Amino acid sequence: MAYTTFEHNGVRRVGEVRGAALVPLEGITEIGLGTPLTLLGDATRNDRDQIPVEEAQLLPVVPNPSKIFCVGLNYRAHVKETKRDLPTYPVLFPKFASNLIGPHDDIMLPPESSQVDYEGELVVVIGRQGRRIVESDALDHVLGYTVANDTTMRDFQYKTHQWMQGKAWDASTPVGPYVVTPDEIDLNNAGIRTTLNGETVQESDLSMLIFSIPKLIATISAFTVLKPGDLIFTGTPGGVGYRRDPQVFLNDGDKISVEIDGVGAVNNLVRAEPKTQTWQ
Repeated sequence: MAYTTFEHNGVRRVGEVRGAALVPLEGITEIGLGTPLTLLGDATRNDRDQIPVEEAQLLPVVPNPSKIFCVGLNYRAHVKETKRDLPTYPVLFPKFASNLIGPHDDIMLPPESSQVDYEGELVVVIGRQGRRIVESDALDHVLGYTVANDTTMRDFQYKTHQWMQGKAWDASTPVGPYVVTPDEIDLNNAGIRTTLNGETVQESDLSMLIFSIPKLIATISAFTVLKPGDLIFTGTPGGVGYRRDPQVFLNDGDKISVEIDGVGAVNNLVRAEPKTQTWQ
């Protein structure tokens, strides 16, 4: 089963995905803190009000997560290309809700950065609250999985040994299109790939994660409570643009896609943000 948060005729809703249609769930306006596992499953489906996916504006699947955790260096090929040692503890950094965009929204290139890079990732969506979760129980806290492009401003990331200033740009990170429940996915065999202008630039499979999803959930919940709608970005495979020779960065007009077998794909056009644009 899969769910998504969308807008149609100016109204925000949550829909169950049925083929090319969305079936609205009564009384639920977005996936997040107020939608634990049981609520989505028990909600009334409005079958008579089905909406074609192509007519809906798909939002970030969780528009307002209370926490977003990202994991760096979680595929061996990516660790190798960075010339670092294998980590013995997950490399963690934050994102914020304001960083997220819909799965088909434009990725805007900020005028301050000339090294905007792609990072295809699987994202875990938490569905049940927990603290100090043991690995053997960790998957019981998962609502499902989704896809993201952890768009990164490398020239800002490496200004210091902390990464946040390169990772937490507003309106930079597409997430979606759906939250797919665990019973629908074979995580041991699912492939992940990033395509830039039709060329595959990253390709691996989820069995290659250094730190497993249960390990990540146990590690993070040791120091903070995980709540419904919290997101865990699980890391990117090798092939990022910064580590290529010559380097590859995103440019105005590029088309970038991240796809995970059985989960879905985010497909985005890259556009230059006007230098005069301001945010209120």
